[in-house]
Amino acid sequence: MNDIVSIAGRAPWLSNKHLQTLLAALSSGGEEARVVGGAVRNTLMGQKVADIDIATTTLPEETISRAKGLGFKAIPTGIEHGTVTVVAAGKPFEVTTLRADLETDGRRAKVAFGRDWRLDAERRDFTINALYAKADGTVIDDVGGLKDIETRTLRFIGDAEARIQEDYLRILRFFRFFAWYGTGRPEAQGLKACSRLKDGLTGLSKERIWEEMKKLLLAPDPSRALLWMRQTGVLNVVLPESEKWGIDAIHGLVRAEQDLGWQADPLLRLMSIVPPDAVRMEELGKRLKMANAERARLEAWARADAVKPELSEQALKKMIYRGSKQAVLDRIRLAYAAAREAAAGSDEAMMRAGGFARQLENAESYAAPVFPVTGGDLLALGMEKGPVLGEQLRSLETFWIDSGFKLDRSALLDKVDRNKTNN
Repeated sequence: MNDIVSIAGRAPWLSNKHLQTLLAALSSGGEEARVVGGAVRNTLMGQKVADIDIATTTLPEETISRAKGLGFKAIPTGIEHGTVTVVAAGKPFEVTTLRADLETDGRRAKVAFGRDWRLDAERRDFTINALYAKADGTVIDDVGGLKDIETRTLRFIGDAEARIQEDYLRILRFFRFFAWYGTGRPEAQGLKACSRLKDGLTGLSKERIWEEMKKLLLAPDPSRALLWMRQTGVLNVVLPESEKWGIDAIHGLVRAEQDLGWQADPLLRLMSIVPPDAVRMEELGKRLKMANAERARLEAWARADAVKPELSEQALKKMIYRGSKQAVLDRIRLAYAAAREAAAGSDEAMMRAGGFARQLENAESYAAPVFPVTGGDLLALGMEKGPVLGEQLRSLETFWIDSGFKLDRSALLDKVDRNKTNN
């Protein structure tokens, strides 16, 4: 056991009255409840705490009964695995009964509920995720997590291969948590286990893979984790599109984000390590079962023309109008980041970066106008419905665009080919 460590005084969330009431209720009558996982880990590492999870010796039905007795809402979100979500004053707490895995197939587990805190810790994935805090803030560490937090080491609990074979998603979680919390080189045994067992990822649902990759890509700097994923072959299993394209561009993108105050964008970061090939991006979106909006953005980026630093403001507006503003912004940001990265050793690259900076400012502030002529306008002039009408609309729209979007409705209608109307 470690010397006594407490998070009291540095964990504002611990003084939440509803949390303390819930912990007290779940710890009466010979039972015990502790905060576990991310809230404890992040507090010790000085990082933001989002969710608060609780481990308890009470069985799920008893957890529900006690929570309801406090006037809290209890939702059996994963009751077959012992998990109940307790909602107090709008704040959710995920409460899970201590358990041990009886059978695992690399994707899901059959569990047995228990009362042994050490066994509950040992069934978890990484040492830094298996720390518990009592209601008074005292930290309980049965697996060496405190030491690993001090050295920012991400380490599987016990045998790394055994932990992975319980759930192959832990391979991606290894790199995701390394991106967020690790430093230096990943722990050797974990790295070797991930490399040896990487083919197990093919049996996972694609939704789980994409969800985990998004979390990894949201890390302040995911580039080191991606590098090690590439070295071990893991990246090629989950993202084969990156194999011949390379991941070097993400370094410049991350630096641009940090220097220019861009918000971390997992989809833009993904674009930096895959080719802008519309067919392959459509296949990637389908394979990973991305949300419709994610797939549409990825495909639009791949279809959009490459941007050049000398592109005129008018040409830029035309590109946005004819295509997708988001796709153009994505293209510019990636090109800008790459030019900035090369600018240190090249005057030409510095000039290119300046051009992309101006384009980005123009594109961000530009709202594409609405074409002022409709099919109804041409019908009113006596034109019949059909291909000719569509041809006339497209011709007028081209005139309008070439005018810098300045011609108004009246001027455009004056350009209608009267020979193609019935008047």
